[in-house]
Amino acid sequence: MNFKKSIIRIYIAIFTFAFTICCHSQAKKIGTPGIKNYKRNEYKGGTQNWDIDQDKNGNMYFANNSGLLKFDGTTWFKYSLPNNSAIRSLKIDNNSGRVYVGGNNEFGYFHNNNKGELIYHSLSDIFKKKNKNFKNINLIWKIHFYQGEVIFQSFTKVFFFKNNILRFYESKNKFQFSFLINNKLYFQDKKIGLVQYSNEKFSPLKGTNSINNSEVWAMFPISNNRIILATLENGLFIYENNTIRSWETEANNYILKNSSLGGCMIKNKFIVFNTVLNGIIITDLNGKIIQHLNRQKGIQNNTILKSFVDSKNNLWLGLDNGITFINENSPFTYFDYSYNMSTVYCSIVHKNTLYVATNQGLFYHKWTDSFVDEPFKRVEGTIAQAWNIQLIDGALLCASNSGALLIENNRVSKVLDHNGYFGFLSIPNHPNYIIGESYNGFSIFKKNDNTITFENSVAGFEETTNTFETLLDDNFLWLKKSPYLYQMKLSNDLKKFEQIKIHSKISNNFEGIGSIQKINDKIYFQTKNHFFRYSKEQEIFFEDSKISSYFKKIPTVNTVIQDKLGNIWYCYDETLGVLERKNNDYIKKQAPFSNLSGNLVNNYISINTIDHNNVFIGLTEGLAHYDFGISNSFITKPKAFIESFSFPEDTISYESLINPNNKYDLSYSSNHVKFTFSSPIYDNSENISYSYKLEPFEDNWTKWSPSTVKEYTNLREGTYTMKVKVKNSYGVESDPEIVNFTILPPWYRHPLAFITYLILAGIGIYIISNRIKLKIRKNKYYETIEQRRLYLEKESKIRQEQHELEKEIEKLENEKLQIKLLSKDKELVNHTLQVAKKNKILNGIIHKLKDINTNSFDEETKAQFTKLNRSIIKEVNTDKSWKDLEKHLKNVHFDFLKKLKEKHPSISPREMDLATYLLMNMSTKEIAEFMNISTGGVELARYRLRKKLGLNQKENLIGYLMSIK
Repeated sequence: MNFKKSIIRIYIAIFTFAFTICCHSQAKKIGTPGIKNYKRNEYKGGTQNWDIDQDKNGNMYFANNSGLLKFDGTTWFKYSLPNNSAIRSLKIDNNSGRVYVGGNNEFGYFHNNNKGELIYHSLSDIFKKKNKNFKNINLIWKIHFYQGEVIFQSFTKVFFFKNNILRFYESKNKFQFSFLINNKLYFQDKKIGLVQYSNEKFSPLKGTNSINNSEVWAMFPISNNRIILATLENGLFIYENNTIRSWETEANNYILKNSSLGGCMIKNKFIVFNTVLNGIIITDLNGKIIQHLNRQKGIQNNTILKSFVDSKNNLWLGLDNGITFINENSPFTYFDYSYNMSTVYCSIVHKNTLYVATNQGLFYHKWTDSFVDEPFKRVEGTIAQAWNIQLIDGALLCASNSGALLIENNRVSKVLDHNGYFGFLSIPNHPNYIIGESYNGFSIFKKNDNTITFENSVAGFEETTNTFETLLDDNFLWLKKSPYLYQMKLSNDLKKFEQIKIHSKISNNFEGIGSIQKINDKIYFQTKNHFFRYSKEQEIFFEDSKISSYFKKIPTVNTVIQDKLGNIWYCYDETLGVLERKNNDYIKKQAPFSNLSGNLVNNYISINTIDHNNVFIGLTEGLAHYDFGISNSFITKPKAFIESFSFPEDTISYESLINPNNKYDLSYSSNHVKFTFSSPIYDNSENISYSYKLEPFEDNWTKWSPSTVKEYTNLREGTYTMKVKVKNSYGVESDPEIVNFTILPPWYRHPLAFITYLILAGIGIYIISNRIKLKIRKNKYYETIEQRRLYLEKESKIRQEQHELEKEIEKLENEKLQIKLLSKDKELVNHTLQVAKKNKILNGIIHKLKDINTNSFDEETKAQFTKLNRSIIKEVNTDKSWKDLEKHLKNVHFDFLKKLKEKHPSISPREMDLATYLLMNMSTKEIAEFMNISTGGVELARYRLRKKLGLNQKENLIGYLMSIK
């Protein structure tokens, strides 16, 4: 067993080493690179695309059946030849900006005019005018820049253009194609073989006439003296030491079956072979196939007419029907439906086999076998949802909807339990025991010898968790089930949970629990990017500030995973990032993974790191492969271009806009401007966005948007600066692209107009001033008359107001007199009451004097006593204040009593007295003394009076009496 394991490890190491070499070189041997297809209804051209080139700004050009196609990353443009023929070849001179093209009986170049528009200039017309006998130029298949000349090659002729002089050479035997390699130009002569052109001479290459019956479509230098020849139907040959022989390689076998239409080289390390029948293959310089891309792998057509490597080392394909972009310069490749992959939840390498758990079951692929054309195979017995695939104590366990499955020899050897499971964990301090998280709680499995058996369900927790967020330490089983964290202690016999404690938060400073994870073999609890551990002794959670510090500048994460290399992966908002471990420190890498955003399996993030060059990431539509060893140089700073500047009078294109000598002064009628912008970003182009601002019209940059058009209307006159910047899918921003323009004022706001306005204003002021003076004199007379009239009216009004004021004063004096009278009445009443009290006291004294026995008094005392008694009686009998009060009250309130009697004839004199007392606002006690009745009698009298007056309970009696007065 140990010997077999050693052999397996050696195989894996050899494969990994070989694979690493391939990955670091550029083309990856595993998976499929990102592919984007452009259909003819997108580029609005013909089906076939025969040639491809790129200008210095990154714009792509295609020789299409309908003409020249230009693609700036956003918009497609089409330019036709005068005879509307197909273009078969093109070449861009970045020094002059010319785009040389060749078609059927037509060749020349496109060049920008002063407005930046591509205008065609025919060179074939020059030839036809000078050589009227030569009417048939034939198809121009190749264009080269060589020794200062532009060379156009057809089957019958070669044209040389230099310093605006055109010359030609007519082949005696007809040419096939021509090739420029290692700064040497070769032609295939159908009778002589390969010939080399130099210094206006054609020299045959020795030993090449053996391929006269073969169409050579490409030549690839693999060393200084070795050249690979790709033929249409006869396979691949190698030219070395003046001899040609078949290149007996894996690539040759493939080309013999599928025919070759040429190809290109990537970094002089890989060869791309175009085929007629089955897409492309990418090989190393030894003919080993590294990649095979065809229609099944995502290319829209299997016939490849042209392949081209752009400035970022990505691959473009001109197809028999369409155009394809292949993102070769990326550390990512993918396994999709063509490899039988669907939604991936987990992956693992075990016994030289890569296993992948998907929503359609468990699949596998031999790790050392080629991934070029070999899809994954389904593990026998797994057809349902597979949540997890794990190696536990040497046993490969699959957690699936069908149950807990033991996997051996790429098949299900045993169903341990038919309940659905999410995953498994080894139990610390319990060798050979495994705990599984099922749909209904937890179960215990035991490993005996070479098999595993189901032991029992764990009692005490029967809830469904939905996600496998469970970790075990020496003391507790920790389970995160939103929004709670469960802390559970297993019994020693593993049959139940002895203790379950539920935490809603792990810190008083932060709400909620974000995730649980193992980092450096310790369980951490994360909330708001703060990482905590649990102290059993103190029964508290305490923060690990060092781990938390790594996440300070990272958005709030929801998943954290540490791989076996110590790298810490994190996920937030369906975006992936990694803290790559290097020299006991961490380097944050986030930008490379931004292209996976939205494709990750939410809540089931799967990271399987085999080694530094092999990381597998689960996606909703397959499996991604990532290589840390590939440089991040593919993430470059983008560049924004203002593609066009339009206004009602004209449209200016980019080539003119970048000319610093061009100034744009727009009339005011052209104050409606439109800008279109672009950026030659072709990888993940759907995720690029733009921001712009027009100064001084706008103070701030706009929000990032995928829109590539902006219009401004009704701009005021002034000088403006339009700024545009772009952000690629990796979050890298470009420098602003700037265009300055001026909007002239309208004629009525021109400086001369303002001078005219001032002169007219002066004349107007003079005329108006004279008219105003005349009118002032006229108005002054009428104003004097009007003032006299107003004075008289005002005087009359003052007299009237004075009379009314006198009446008001008289009224106020009457009211004041009345108030004074009432006050005097009140004083009189009080005085009368005091007299009544005095008389009452005196009557009491009289009665007490009567009771005194005067017989015991002497005569003098008796006489004085009698005199005192008589004087008191006289005082009482002579007091007429009471009768005077009654008379006074009746005189003062005569009008009130008269009105009261008229309104209520049935009222009695006694009730009229009560009404008078109430009107004077006398208290109940005072009224009782005046009327010589009790206070209760007063209340009864009030009640009868109310009834006599016909008042209800809500009406106020005194208020009613006041209204009569």
